[in-house]
Amino acid sequence: MTDASQAGEGLAKARLVLVTGPSGAGRSTAIRALEDMGYEAIDNVPLSLLPRLLDGPAPDRPIVLGIDTRNRDFSTSAIIEAIDHVGRMANAAMQVLYLDCTAEVLLRRFSETRRRHPLAPAERPEAGIAKEFDLLGPIRARADLLLETSELSPHELRAELDLWFAPRSEGRRLAVSIHSFSYKRGLPRGLDMMYDCRFLRNPYWDAQLRKKNGCDPDVQTYIGQDERFDSFSTRVSEMAKFLLPAYEAEGKAYLSIGFGCTGGQHRSVTMAETLAQTLAEEGWQVSIRHRELERHGMT
Repeated sequence: MTDASQAGEGLAKARLVLVTGPSGAGRSTAIRALEDMGYEAIDNVPLSLLPRLLDGPAPDRPIVLGIDTRNRDFSTSAIIEAIDHVGRMANAAMQVLYLDCTAEVLLRRFSETRRRHPLAPAERPEAGIAKEFDLLGPIRARADLLLETSELSPHELRAELDLWFAPRSEGRRLAVSIHSFSYKRGLPRGLDMMYDCRFLRNPYWDAQLRKKNGCDPDVQTYIGQDERFDSFSTRVSEMAKFLLPAYEAEGKAYLSIGFGCTGGQHRSVTMAETLAQTLAEEGWQVSIRHRELERHGMT
């Protein structure tokens, strides 16, 4: 095995993301999301084999490692020791991602799926949840990134992970995430800027457009006929184009912009699509999420 003191200064570093957290908090979803981003996924790797993954040249792509209490040689001290060991290696860089969740939400998830808790297969899930919280507490304290998943859907968790871990192209480092949402369901987490679109002409009141959404050209044309639309859209775009270089210069990795309306189906979606197209044409890296459309399977 290559010791940290023997690793050459010029060697490329292996990038690892260690994902852990209580059962039911979204670890499997996170691993699949990172795998879709191009990471090599290794779930429940025995901790004793971890050093071998880093022996020799750095892999050609980052690795995501899934660790939970079902691991064959799991122990709190073993994970802490592994984190410290990798931290001392000159040829590796590891981030610990801890997916957290409240006990109440975990209990509801176990009840909905009728699964037994892995730490208490013969007891009620509450007992296993409590045991796991005790075991993982020291690891949670060592996490580089802690994501609270209690109120996140799988789509939202994937979007959050994309902001933190998706490989960035050379050149611009700042990525822009644009969201549409319904005020009825509350604000999305982590927005940097937010615009209220409820003053615009509402396609909901047109029977032919009600079941369509803001990605539809007919809906976009209808909203665009509002005399305020062009002025609003232009000002929003100019504000974004003014701020993005400033945020990038400050070292910000991503910016999240939200558009809200009553139902999250028409006006906010149209505005999100309009801004996303404008910024993409300017060369910015843009991702887009329509929360309510995703929720209803309309994307």
